[in-house]
Amino acid sequence: MSGADTHRTLLLTLATLLSGVTAHAQGQSELEHVPPEPPKSHVHAMPYDEMAEMMGMDDRMPFGKYMADRLEWQESSGDSSLAWEVAAWYGGDFNKVWFESEGERASGTTQESRTEISWDRIISSWWSLRLGARHDGGIGPARDWAAIGIAGLAPGMYEIEAGFYVGENGRTALRFAADKDYLLTQRLVLQPEVELAAYGRDDAERLIGSGLSDLKLGLRLRYELHRQFAPYIGVRWVGHFGESADFREAAGQDDAELLWLAGMRAWF
Repeated sequence: MSGADTHRTLLLTLATLLSGVTAHAQGQSELEHVPPEPPKSHVHAMPYDEMAEMMGMDDRMPFGKYMADRLEWQESSGDSSLAWEVAAWYGGDFNKVWFESEGERASGTTQESRTEISWDRIISSWWSLRLGARHDGGIGPARDWAAIGIAGLAPGMYEIEAGFYVGENGRTALRFAADKDYLLTQRLVLQPEVELAAYGRDDAERLIGSGLSDLKLGLRLRYELHRQFAPYIGVRWVGHFGESADFREAAGQDDAELLWLAGMRAWF
């Protein structure tokens, strides 16, 4: 074989090798650009309800709570009474059934009571709207009302409740209550409170006059043995105004009194 033939043979062999390498590289590049098939996951394909139930994380499941905010013995000028203020609710994060009751008993008789049941609907991060009914019992004829109100946490960490009520024969009423917890230590808590009630017309049978009827100012010092249970002591002033004071005086009752308190607060 001549030198020219040898060079020609080497060039042909080199060209064949280069073309094979180029084809292999192009094939690899095409494979790299093919997106891999996503893994199949039965969890992501599940509806939310089934997935939340399987994981035990359904935040829409209903739950409830019972709170006895006040179960207390009151003493004033030798007269004693038992007072209560309790609340309970059941529902989800946005909608709940809300129940609350407060009142006083003395000498085996309920002197006064207020019971409300309502639908509680969250309307913002800190506030809820309540629609329902109210029943007033105790001495005198019972009264029933349609109720609308708001409840929530005001700036400064004040717990607020405000309600407007419409009753029979054009009766109207307004109630406002506020309290705040001051932590003196991790377990010792001082709680001031204020509550007032006003009415649109006289109700002499229940010793209620129109306008501002009564104002209650309280101060309680509780010690939380556990977060769910706390005994307390305190003092409360109750005053009646306007025609409400006149009705009470005519019935032989005080229009203002200072009460010494001892009780417990619990929830579960």
